[in-house]
Amino acid sequence: MRADRLVHLLMRLQSRPRSTVGELARELQVSSRTVHRDLDALSTAGVPVYATRGATGGVALMEGWRTQLTGLTRPELQALATVGAPGALDDLGLSGPLRTGLVKLAAALPALQQPALEHARQRLHVDASGWFTGREPLPHLGKLRDAAWQDRRVSLSYQDFDGARSRRTVDPYGLVIKADRWYLVAGTDKGPRVFRGGRIGDVRLRPQGFTRPQGFDLPVFWKDWCAKFATERPRYDVTLSCTQEGEAALRRMRPPADGERIDKAPAARGGKRKVTLDFERESIAVSQLCEFGAGVEVLAPEPLRQRLAALAASLQALYGGPGRTGPGRRPR
Repeated sequence: MRADRLVHLLMRLQSRPRSTVGELARELQVSSRTVHRDLDALSTAGVPVYATRGATGGVALMEGWRTQLTGLTRPELQALATVGAPGALDDLGLSGPLRTGLVKLAAALPALQQPALEHARQRLHVDASGWFTGREPLPHLGKLRDAAWQDRRVSLSYQDFDGARSRRTVDPYGLVIKADRWYLVAGTDKGPRVFRGGRIGDVRLRPQGFTRPQGFDLPVFWKDWCAKFATERPRYDVTLSCTQEGEAALRRMRPPADGERIDKAPAARGGKRKVTLDFERESIAVSQLCEFGAGVEVLAPEPLRQRLAALAASLQALYGGPGRTGPGRRPR
């Protein structure tokens, strides 16, 4: 363990010009006293590490000195072996460079560690693709990538969830891939906003550039935005009466949190449960509830009941009842 920690400490000092003992202790998850002992061990081994006092002080390596150490720990080798070329990199044209980069990295390993990398690769494979789902068409992703790389303003058309279209001029801060979906994080006159890649159309690069906000951090923004979205997204509460069969279907198709709500709902007469679930939008509720059949009855809201009733009537008219003989034909 100490050998791995010393390697980590050395790589950390080499990658950053100066660090405080407190920062090193937090990253290595050890005490400040342990960091001092490890620094003494590196110095004894001939590593030119030194410390300076004051507000701008810290621990650093002698300027210009670099280690030739390229070895990796066994867990690092195992993690490296799982890296593939996800579809997201294909979208950006970067899957080829990733593969060649991994080949170069493997070739740079010490000869004793190269068999260990292949050993791990043959025992753990990560397939990040989904089952039976196609990727969203993204004809303008290349332009968005170029604009983000070059800090170039763009104009684009956008279609929101309800189908409303608009045209906007934005500053593309960066691209994010989440669950096989691309998103553009861009500056607008109302601050940073998130646009789903599959709903973006007609992208045009503008001649003028833009200045990224000072201190803007894409991963930090995305994490905060996701947390906010989870709590502030639209709600569409539906009160349901479920038979045991309908309850089982809900548990299979809805998020685990809904299963917990069903568990807390008291059972009524006849073994049915009355529970209220959030479907986010009426259109989502209609598409999902149709699959549950008579096992799940909507009690409220009334407009949703009426919409489902009208849909059921139209299906009855289309497919008919007993005696229907085939498509477009009724018995004489």
